[in-house]
Amino acid sequence: MDDTTTARRKPTIREVAAVAGVSRGTVSRVINGGHWVSPEARVAVEEAIRTTGYTASHAARSLARGRADSVAFLLTEPQNLLFDDPTFSLLLRGAAAALSRRSMTLVLLVASTPEERSRVADYVKSGHVDGVLLISSHEADPLYDSLVDAEVPLVACGVPLGHAAQAPTVSVDESGSAREMTRYLRGRGHRRIAMIAGPHDTPGGKYRLLGFQEEMGDDFDPELVEEGEYGIEPGTAAMERLLARTREFDAVFAASDLMAVGAIRALRSAGLRVPEDVAVAGFDDSGPAATHRPPLTTMRQPWDRISSEMVDMLLDVIGGAPREPITLPTELVVRDSA
Repeated sequence: MDDTTTARRKPTIREVAAVAGVSRGTVSRVINGGHWVSPEARVAVEEAIRTTGYTASHAARSLARGRADSVAFLLTEPQNLLFDDPTFSLLLRGAAAALSRRSMTLVLLVASTPEERSRVADYVKSGHVDGVLLISSHEADPLYDSLVDAEVPLVACGVPLGHAAQAPTVSVDESGSAREMTRYLRGRGHRRIAMIAGPHDTPGGKYRLLGFQEEMGDDFDPELVEEGEYGIEPGTAAMERLLARTREFDAVFAASDLMAVGAIRALRSAGLRVPEDVAVAGFDDSGPAATHRPPLTTMRQPWDRISSEMVDMLLDVIGGAPREPITLPTELVVRDSA
């Protein structure tokens, strides 16, 4: 091995032990918190770590503090949605920025199949991360219970159905936001309003539909409701199913902007104009809302604040401080589609 290779090689515990004049076990105990180490040995090891450059190892610093200095961004959806749905990238960017300010690392984990969920659960429980930002949840998903039962510090985005009291959450007022949008559409004179709802086993799917139904009151017609995943193609398919059943509606409220984009495609294919024949509204104010033609009327979620509040809350939970759930307001953004 030449001198250049030696210079590039990271120092080892064996070398630290040799410089300090102690055993490798003593060095390991110092790195892991200093239990059962004499003050003299601790000083010798710390000096050897400095002189050998061993403190350049992030793992060593983390072990010494009993922390990984990293947090998982856990998405329990198919991998393509990370790139296809701008809401996830907005949350990812905000969380990464918030953690970067604290010199912490964000670890992206995607688990959509039972096998992936099992591997992710093992990875998280093994201490590779200090806590989890759970970005999506489905009611029957056992992963949430698995992490809670293992006492993994956890903060959920949205209120996980059936698990509301198990871990702190940061959410928007789903039902109240849907009521506001429905009230706006009714205020514009629309009476036959259809809804394309999200998956019923997700918070947004359940509570946005609930808010819509409550605001419609006696005018609510279950025949004017279709359900789909949060995407353009599912929105198109849901709108096509609705059109195959009836055209007796003058407005559509979609549970996401991507679904609204898909709905507009289907309406145009059917020869209907937006907003002249049918007004269309979405939810999120994510990537396509402002740039779509026509621009989408939507409910804006405060993405940066959701991310920062989740990170702040998780770090408190990791530190042992209890936190109460946070519900954030949304904002009605009126554009040309409605």
